[in-house]
Amino acid sequence: MFSLPTLANPQFVNAHLHGKIKSRFSLLAIAVVGSLSLTACQKPAETATSTETTTETTTETTTTPAADGDTIKVGILHSLSGTMAISETSLKDTALMTIDEINANGGVLGKQLEPVVVDPASDWPLFAEKARQLLTQDKVDVIFGGWTSVSRKSVLPVVEELNGLMFYPVQYEGQEQSENIFYTGAAPNQQAIPAVEYLMSEEGGGAERFVLLGTDYVYPRTTNQILKAFLKSKGVADEDIMEEYTPFGFSNYQTIVSNIKKFSTGKKTAVISTINGDSNVPFYRELANQGIKASDIPVMAFSVGEEELRGIDTSLLQGHLAAWNYFMSIKNPVNNDFTKRYKQYALDKNLPNADKVVTNDPMEATYVGINMWKQAVEDAGTTDVDKVRISMAGQTFDAPSGYTLKMDEENHHLWKPVMIGQIRADGQFDTIFKTPEVIRAQPWSEYIPK
Repeated sequence: MFSLPTLANPQFVNAHLHGKIKSRFSLLAIAVVGSLSLTACQKPAETATSTETTTETTTETTTTPAADGDTIKVGILHSLSGTMAISETSLKDTALMTIDEINANGGVLGKQLEPVVVDPASDWPLFAEKARQLLTQDKVDVIFGGWTSVSRKSVLPVVEELNGLMFYPVQYEGQEQSENIFYTGAAPNQQAIPAVEYLMSEEGGGAERFVLLGTDYVYPRTTNQILKAFLKSKGVADEDIMEEYTPFGFSNYQTIVSNIKKFSTGKKTAVISTINGDSNVPFYRELANQGIKASDIPVMAFSVGEEELRGIDTSLLQGHLAAWNYFMSIKNPVNNDFTKRYKQYALDKNLPNADKVVTNDPMEATYVGINMWKQAVEDAGTTDVDKVRISMAGQTFDAPSGYTLKMDEENHHLWKPVMIGQIRADGQFDTIFKTPEVIRAQPWSEYIPK
C-alpha cells in the first residue's frame, strides 16, 4: 500500500504538533477576505429566493416535543435550494437524524433539542442574514451549517460579533481560525497535500503535469495557491501546471475537457478538481463523452462524494479518485450502524429516493460535530458559548470512519485520518490508501505567506 512519507514520518507529524498557530483573523481582515471571495464567485440564478419563504422551523422532527421554554434551540444553516442543494440537503437531513437520536436518548441536560432549519439558498450574503436571524430572533445556542468557504466567511463576522457558535463540516482551504467556529472537515494537510503526493508517487501513477480545475471562489483559489507552491517545491515547472475556474452552476465543460486532453500530451497528467455543487455532474459526463479514462488522465476530486455521484453514470468513471476522511463503503461496526440508521431514517421520513440514500464525508463530519457539541454541553453543564468553547477542547468521538477523532485543544480543528478512494461502478469508493492514525490539522499552510 502506498505510504505518504510526510504523514508516516513521525518528524512530519511532530512538526505539526509543535507548530506555532496564528491568532484568529480580526473582523476587519475577515471582512476584506470575505469581500474578495464574494467578488470572485458568480451568484447562481437559482438563488433569487425570497427570504420570507426560506425559514422552516422543524420542531416536529423531535422525538418528544417539550414544553415552550424547555427546549434547546439548534440552528441548521444549509442551502436547500440553488446550486449547492445537491450537496447540502443531505447535511440537513443528517443533522435532523442526529438530533432525533439525541432526543430519543433523553436530550441534552434533560431538555429536548429543537432544530430551527433555514435555507440560505446558495446565496452567500443570505448566509450572514440567516445566521443573524438564528442568533438574535430564534435564539439558537449553536449553528451547524455551511459548505462553501464563501458561505462560512459570510457567517464568521456575524458569529464573532454576537459570540455565537458554529460547526462547519466541510474540507476547506485553511488560513483561518476563529474562537467562534469549530472546523470538523479537513484542513489542506489532511486532504489536498497528501492527495497530490499520492498522484506523484509510483503507486498513484507518477503524475508530472497537473490541471487545477475549480469553481471560482475562495476555497479552490486558495487551495490551488497552496498546491502550486507545493508542486513547485517538488520541482514541477510552471508550464506543467494548468489552472482553470468556472462559475457556480457552470455546465458547459466541452472546451475545458478538450483543453485538458491537449495539455496532457507528452507527460503523465492528473486533474485536481475543486469543482463544487451540481457542476460536478456535467463535468464528469463530459469526461465520459470525450473518452477520458482514469488510466489516461486521473481526476482527484476534493468536493465529490457519494451524494454527488448519485446523479452520474459512474460505470464510465471507474478508477477516478477522491480524497476525503471517510467513505460510506468503509467496513467497521460503527459505520455499519451509522449507514443502517441513516437509511432507516430516510425511509421513515420519506426522503426523496429514500431507498437509494448514501452517506458521505461531510455527513459524517456533521454527525460527529453535533455529538461532540452535546458532550461539551454536558461536560460544561450549560449551553453558554464561552463555557462550551472551553469544554470542546480535547473532546473525542469514535467516528464512523473507524478512528477516534479529537478536537484540538488549540486550533478548533479535528484530528482526522486521510483517505483516498477510487470510484466504483456502483457509485461507491474503494479505499486505496488511509493513514494508520489521525493527523493533526494544520490550518495555516507552510506553503503560502501567513
